[in-house]
Amino acid sequence: MRAKSAKAALRNLATMSAPGISFKYKPPVDRNMRTLDRSFFVSKVPLCVVRFPDPKNISIFSKKFKESILRVPRIPHVVKLDQAEGSRRSDGKSLACDNGIVTKGVLLADTISSIDEARTRLSPDAMSFLDETEAEILPYEYKMDYDFWKAEEILRAVLPEQFLDEIPTGFTVVGHIAHLNLRQEFKPFAALIGQVILDKNNKIETVVDKVSSIATQFRTFPMQVIAGRDSDLVVEQKESNCTFRFDFSKVYWNSRLHTEHERLVSQFFQPGQVLCDVFAGVGPFAIPAAKKDVIVLANDLNPESFKYLRENIELNKVSPLVEALNLDGGEFISKSFELLSQWRERTKGKISVPLKLSHHERKRQKKQPVQGIPATRELEIPLHINHFVMNLPDSSISFLDKFIGLYHNLHVQTMPHIHLHCFEKYGIDEEPTMEELHDRVHSRILSSLRTSEKILPKDRLSFHLVRKVSPTKPMFCVSFQLPKEVASANPVYTT
Repeated sequence: MRAKSAKAALRNLATMSAPGISFKYKPPVDRNMRTLDRSFFVSKVPLCVVRFPDPKNISIFSKKFKESILRVPRIPHVVKLDQAEGSRRSDGKSLACDNGIVTKGVLLADTISSIDEARTRLSPDAMSFLDETEAEILPYEYKMDYDFWKAEEILRAVLPEQFLDEIPTGFTVVGHIAHLNLRQEFKPFAALIGQVILDKNNKIETVVDKVSSIATQFRTFPMQVIAGRDSDLVVEQKESNCTFRFDFSKVYWNSRLHTEHERLVSQFFQPGQVLCDVFAGVGPFAIPAAKKDVIVLANDLNPESFKYLRENIELNKVSPLVEALNLDGGEFISKSFELLSQWRERTKGKISVPLKLSHHERKRQKKQPVQGIPATRELEIPLHINHFVMNLPDSSISFLDKFIGLYHNLHVQTMPHIHLHCFEKYGIDEEPTMEELHDRVHSRILSSLRTSEKILPKDRLSFHLVRKVSPTKPMFCVSFQLPKEVASANPVYTT
């Protein structure tokens, strides 16, 4: 979105030339349209309908003579007859019963478009059934308008023919915003594409297009509103039973990473542990971790991310468990032990968090409050850091040198685990194996930590393929325990 995906959004394009889809059910075509004209998309199909005096014969006929009734996706074969030609009395009133129930009928197969055709094309058994039940065959015109067709069908009717092989209907949903990444050839049709997507997705209020690649220090990208509300880009996104509020145009958010957020939080972070989130953004790792009683130092250099990180901490009621900071990532790593010590000093080593009650217990307490039940419980802040998350794939590895000598002259026995996100891009003419890509990442990590394979062998690294940003740009999460030899080294002699 809801990564949808987000999730996500429109599904793969259903090819309109696929077998079984008749031309008569396609929308009208206008390849010169640049501003959406919904009134243009009206199409009428001549059909026939059978009206039965006794409504129970509708289902009997439909089951017994399946080959004789209309079978077209999205068009019901049972319809109200007040829409049919000839279904009104001479005084203009519809053929409804006196009690106000509208008469219904069964649409015949679309190979039958007139009463004469019906009599010659229906089987003798079907005609015999109609005669026995005193049914009447009437002409019927089925009207399809803009609302009938899906987004991809409308776009196939208005975009130039040379673009029909790759209709741009895929997008990511972030809150009420649909985010497209239109290729250059589709930019002139952006407003048209955006409006169709807006119309066909009732939970979408704004459609934006990525103007260019991420090029800023804070991983934001310029975007253009191509449909809907252009004054409100502040969204609320649900993920991992948390609510995240942020301005999509000013912070980094990727709905496709929701499974990665959940993976790390569920598999690695345990209640009572300390997590340092070096590039925390608006909190997709930090806040779900705090929800499971992980103590979190969350940092981001982007002032807007820092602003919404603090807002989301309050919104999700985890303020006792999360400290938000606005530092450079390298400075944050260097000061992490000091920041943890300061937190311990301020709180005398303990923090109070609301007592967790089950839904049943909360309900019972609300109805019959029990005196003496504590409203909070205490958690002790550990003396050491358990995890560092470094989700800045373009440059995370370059920050690893800040761990050299991090615990020099400090009596810290437990070394933290590092969860490093990185890209390992390769040439289009290459076909490296996954093992070769792991070797390259390992080599880069050793170089940044200024250590050797003897100190940090490859088998101590856990590689997880997060996703492929492009065919030649995989994103990995590499998890490993910081070697004591690196953390305890004298930084004077390692520079």
